[in-house]
Amino acid sequence: MELRTRILPRMLNSEVEAYLEHNDIIIVPVGTVEMHGGFPLDCETVISEAYALKMAEACDGLVLTGLPYFYAGATATGRGTTQVSVRQGIDYLSAIAHSLLRQGFKRQVYVSFHGPAHMTCSPMVRDFYDETGVPILYMDLTMQMMKNARDLFKTMDAFHAITVGAYQIMKRLEDVPLTTEFSQQVPQSCAPFNDIFGLAYQSAAVGYCFGEPTDHMPTTAVPDEAARQKLAEEGQELIEQLVERMDMPHVVDQLEKLAAYDRQVAEKYPWIPSAWNNRDK
Repeated sequence: MELRTRILPRMLNSEVEAYLEHNDIIIVPVGTVEMHGGFPLDCETVISEAYALKMAEACDGLVLTGLPYFYAGATATGRGTTQVSVRQGIDYLSAIAHSLLRQGFKRQVYVSFHGPAHMTCSPMVRDFYDETGVPILYMDLTMQMMKNARDLFKTMDAFHAITVGAYQIMKRLEDVPLTTEFSQQVPQSCAPFNDIFGLAYQSAAVGYCFGEPTDHMPTTAVPDEAARQKLAEEGQELIEQLVERMDMPHVVDQLEKLAAYDRQVAEKYPWIPSAWNNRDK
């Protein structure tokens, strides 16, 4: 099926309904709006959206964009940061997941490049399964980067490149400002507490906020348009390489097979939450 766009909010309703006649995959990038050195406040949203678009292209899915306001975390000291509680984010994302299921999207994949996003996405995914009996997936893109692409992401330069590359993929490259102001690396003011920060996964150990704007985060110098374009090309290639390694056709095929497996489990053990909550359906 030829699609004018894979981004659901840009589609006509008739186009979505035509797509759902032959497939049921949607990729949902979960973002944040927070202070981020020399990059725009929504840069981690844009990274997630760019990955989601490439993932959708690889597995014939659609993308639900427009979800930038979730738990930011320690960057709440920045007055540009929009902070939503973890609990509020779980409830909002759950409502979206339930709507997507009613619409016909049985295979849902939630993605984020924001470190603390797992605190929102993972509880939602598990509760959603108990409520509906439908397995949906969360893919932590930072984990994917460390697991499948250590050879590609050897330094922070690669991270900066994918940020700029993501803006190019989403056709927003000019939103990345030309600046060298934020390129100096300085120790974080909260560094004395790294021993306890590391006792749980990705910002989930203890409550704190950054004491200085430079704590999150120094960004590479982008002195001119040529440098920005070079970073964009490098970053887009890195994103495309990692998505290829993800093997999205396999991932969504596994989701379909897992749903069949889960139905068998529910028939065998009718007291598990996914079966019990759907016993009259």
